[in-house]
Amino acid sequence: MHYAILSEDVANSLPLRLSARPDHIARLQALRSEGRLVLAGPHPAIDSDEPGDAGFTGSLVVAEFTDLVSAQAWADADPYVAAGVYANVTVKPFKKVLP
Repeated sequence: MHYAILSEDVANSLPLRLSARPDHIARLQALRSEGRLVLAGPHPAIDSDEPGDAGFTGSLVVAEFTDLVSAQAWADADPYVAAGVYANVTVKPFKKVLP
């Protein structure tokens, strides 16, 4: 089943994001190599693909996991969590309808 992992950043998270980004991206690439990643990306703090110093307000990952417990465990182990980037992480089942 698919799960949506919705994360909200702490204020001024950009320096924290930059320090943990390589490890965060490596985990996403592993999901992609396993064919389990549907989409992933951050929420820019401003209306721009490249927000610069404005940074980001959170992230969204949609991926396949065997169950909610597995999805939550994966989210809890995110390097962004360990680095203090996220103030809150919500994991929910997700039903892909389109495309």
